[in-house]
Amino acid sequence: MEADLFDQRRLLELQAVDTTLTQLDQRRRRLDDDQAIPTARRDLQVLRDRAASLKADIADADRDIKRIEQEVELVTKRAEADRRRMASGSAPPKELEGLQSELESLARRQSSLEDDELEFMERREGLETELNESERRTEESEAALADAEADRDRRLGELHSETESAASERNRLTGSIPPRLVELYESIHARQPIAAAELVGRRCGSCRIEKSPADMAPIRAAAINEVLRCEECGAILIRTDVGPGADTEVVSDEELDKYTR
Repeated sequence: MEADLFDQRRLLELQAVDTTLTQLDQRRRRLDDDQAIPTARRDLQVLRDRAASLKADIADADRDIKRIEQEVELVTKRAEADRRRMASGSAPPKELEGLQSELESLARRQSSLEDDELEFMERREGLETELNESERRTEESEAALADAEADRDRRLGELHSETESAASERNRLTGSIPPRLVELYESIHARQPIAAAELVGRRCGSCRIEKSPADMAPIRAAAINEVLRCEECGAILIRTDVGPGADTEVVSDEELDKYTR
């Protein structure tokens, strides 16, 4: 296959763009696969669930405290009624004895209820302290997650912009290179990441294998517009040192004979 050497060298530009596109895709995949944000979301949900549980426990404690306060109020009213009955002087001795016993029982009940109320109030205070800390940590986690998501979205936006720019440049290049040469390049690129590489001295820029002088002989003998392929990796070899005044390596007949025997 033949193609103008200038067009062949344009393949190096196309290869550079494709390499950039591959790198951009890898960066995007790393962002997609990064577990930092999903982990932060799960941790935040745990904090939110804990805060919700604490709020439910506080609500339960409030109900228990209210219930006890109502019972204390009933006991207090009952005791006041008994005291008024006793103070009226109209109750017979036996009833007075019963009222006194009931007042003692009501006093014990009130004391027990007040102890329970104090216990619930202390428990509620502890829950409130824990809730405040949980909500503080939740707010910090929400802010950190929002920052992380914003940073990820920014980086994804930059990647998208760079990808669009590279894709546009690729379209421009493929439109400026002969179709048959592009077809050859695309067929190789579908199988391997580097489809066109510069021949640097005796080394292929794709597989990095250095060619022997015997391998170089037909390459140097090839016409300037002949499209060459690396025998090792199949990439298109682009000669950038071909032309007037090019510095070419001279191989002696004895050295060449050594490689071709």
